[in-house]
Amino acid sequence: MFDFSGKVVVITGAGAGIGEAAARAYAERGAAVVVNSITNSAKELAYSLVQEGRKALFVQADVSQEDEVKRLIEEAVREFGRIDVVVNCAGIVCGGTVEETELEQWQRVMEVNVTGTFLVCKYAIPWLKKSKGVIVNVSSLVAIKGISGRAAYSASKGAVLAFSRAMQADYIKDGVRINCICPGTVMSPSLEQRISREKNPAAARESYIRRQPLGRLGTPEEIAATILLASSKEVSFLAGAMIPVDGGGSL
Repeated sequence: MFDFSGKVVVITGAGAGIGEAAARAYAERGAAVVVNSITNSAKELAYSLVQEGRKALFVQADVSQEDEVKRLIEEAVREFGRIDVVVNCAGIVCGGTVEETELEQWQRVMEVNVTGTFLVCKYAIPWLKKSKGVIVNVSSLVAIKGISGRAAYSASKGAVLAFSRAMQADYIKDGVRINCICPGTVMSPSLEQRISREKNPAAARESYIRRQPLGRLGTPEEIAATILLASSKEVSFLAGAMIPVDGGGSL
């Protein structure tokens, strides 16, 4: 199931966590993957995939910058000639209530999480219209459920969800599908870093687990599998969907 042979997939935020897991999953199923990160963190991933005989290209770019996003899409097309799937996984987390959040923090979260998603979609959509392709935007559980201490992050991920559905209304007649994944708490390098900065890391880890009715945190591979499903030809009736993958967290 989920054969992506001959397809070209662009994945932002592929240096670790969900983005990396998705890139590996697509590559294992025959896709050529264009992996992006703001640093060179995804470079090693691309190298390892090529060493395994897969097709992969690394493009370093800040998705909040228009000229860098244009270059990302141009390099993907120059290398592989087409784009079939785009996964907007790049994102940053900002904790705090409204009172605790500085304007600079708010603006940076919006630039990366919202503007970044917008820009990648904007420059990829002409190619996706040609290929009848798919966009999978990675939002979050916080887009559909209020979580304490996540004011800016929640606003940004809510915007990603609303943007995804608006895009689907615009492009469904072009045969382009846009689906939105809303993960719960996933054990990623990013979360590990946040936990390690807490005064009591063990208690912090337990608090994250308690928020999941299923009794555990998600894995990047589980979210990646859902991303593949949302972009697969086997489930091509899935369009404009909001898919929670949250261990029951949205109940």
